[in-house]
Amino acid sequence: MRTSRKCRSLLSVTLNFLALFFAITAFVTTYWCVGTQRVPKPKCSKLRTHQCIDYGVNETDPNKVVYSWETGDDRFLFRQFHTGIWFSCEENIHDESERCRSFIDLAPASEKGILWLSLVSEMLYIILLVVGFSLMSLDLVHSSNVIDGLKLNAFAAVFTVLSGLLGMVAHVMYTQVFTVTVSLGPPDWRPYNWDYGWSFCVAWASFTCCMGASVTTLNSYTKTVIEFRHKRKTFEQSIREEQAREAFGYYRERSVHSISKSVEIFTSQTPKSGRKTPIPVDSLDLSDCVRSLGEEQC
Repeated sequence: MRTSRKCRSLLSVTLNFLALFFAITAFVTTYWCVGTQRVPKPKCSKLRTHQCIDYGVNETDPNKVVYSWETGDDRFLFRQFHTGIWFSCEENIHDESERCRSFIDLAPASEKGILWLSLVSEMLYIILLVVGFSLMSLDLVHSSNVIDGLKLNAFAAVFTVLSGLLGMVAHVMYTQVFTVTVSLGPPDWRPYNWDYGWSFCVAWASFTCCMGASVTTLNSYTKTVIEFRHKRKTFEQSIREEQAREAFGYYRERSVHSISKSVEIFTSQTPKSGRKTPIPVDSLDLSDCVRSLGEEQC
């Protein structure tokens, strides 16, 4: 029982640790959503001679005009961007660096409340995962005491389930806010196309591990309780059988002892067989004998 319980506790701790690691990774990275943005090509200059538009003004001869025949998407650049919970970063078309902006500032005013709720839920999700991981670690260390282990398992399961629910709500709310921001966000930020990134996948992997840890902890709790009750029932039954055997032996000894004692008393009170007790002659009254014989003859 102790070995299987320790293995279940170790599995719960491992899943909870993975959930915590994935949650922190997703929380601090900016690859929840990735895609491209379409921006107008900048004006050509001496420093930039490609991926730009020449508007036909010659520096040496201002009277000479050169027309650009670029139309449609040829007039635009497609720069990569990636967005997280806190920041949204996109390529800088003028150099090789990135420009990052707060995603809270990019979100529409109607969605900022939901975004803040998502942020608070994500932080509570991580905090509850830390609490659950601490309780599971204590249970793993003090696995010899079954009663304390059951209490730790119960609290760890409750905290882990609550953290999983908060994490799921936070992920859904962030997805809703980002979808609305794509349509109603600033024009210079709106994506041309986008998809979910690896941080988003890591966040949901964290939720999956969290639910797995909670289910494993609940299973360990219920299985330990069932095993403990079964062993207790077996122990009580063995005690009752032992008491019944002891009582049967005691009454058997008492009955045998009482029977043997009664036999000894009866034997001591009865005369020995084959021997007659003589009657003294002096004690006999002859007149009484004659009178009795006469009565018998009549």
